[in-house]
Amino acid sequence: MNPGVEAVLKRVLPPLALLVFGIALVQLLVTALSIPPFVLASPAAIWAEIVAYLPAIASATLVTGMNALWGLLLGSVIGIALAVLASRTRVIDGMLAPIVAAIAVVPIVALAPVLYTMFGSTSETARILIAGIAAFVPVFLNTLRGLRQVRSVQRDLFRALAATPGQVIRTLTIPAALPHFFTGLRVASSLAVISALVAEYFGGPRQGLGAAITTAAANSAYARAWAFVLGAIVLGLAFFLITSLIERAFTRFAR
Repeated sequence: MNPGVEAVLKRVLPPLALLVFGIALVQLLVTALSIPPFVLASPAAIWAEIVAYLPAIASATLVTGMNALWGLLLGSVIGIALAVLASRTRVIDGMLAPIVAAIAVVPIVALAPVLYTMFGSTSETARILIAGIAAFVPVFLNTLRGLRQVRSVQRDLFRALAATPGQVIRTLTIPAALPHFFTGLRVASSLAVISALVAEYFGGPRQGLGAAITTAAANSAYARAWAFVLGAIVLGLAFFLITSLIERAFTRFAR
């Protein structure tokens, strides 16, 4: 067997086997103990709902995913820009520190109604902003930490070697900051999905996963609600996987 294929199988098969075992165990427990659906829906019932409502699940996942994606991009761009400014100017760093700390503790349940009032309950703007705020904090903090990894003695060495500012940024600053930035981006990708999903519970258009989950649960269609929850899980995993692939590509390029 090809060594590469064998390595992939060794990495994929154990968690896949654990997943299959867990699903079978849950199905057995639900059947044997006659657990009611509002406590725990059976995997068989959830699968039936996935098959029946797959187009609706895919559509809702796309809506929530786009809100999370735009929020992630917005929060990342602003987070990187402010981190660069904070790393270069101590005054700006001191001004931003309490603001970022305040943003980090703002609960979505309090922010969502305010933003819906500001931008309208028929617009996706509020959800995008909520996802952007959630993504901004980890990107800003980790990027700032990465930029601070470069010591003054290293910069002095580059100046002594007559390196241009562009060479310093390309060969010293960016390689030092990239690992920290991508750590923040991976965290931010998950937070963006969670925030966009939770924001849908409090109003706005009804096309997303959050609205579908609450509607299904309110109608006692618990298996259907779990089917939409699985859509949210797949969306979060997709965001995490894509950011990991981007990190790998950029890390190779930086080398």
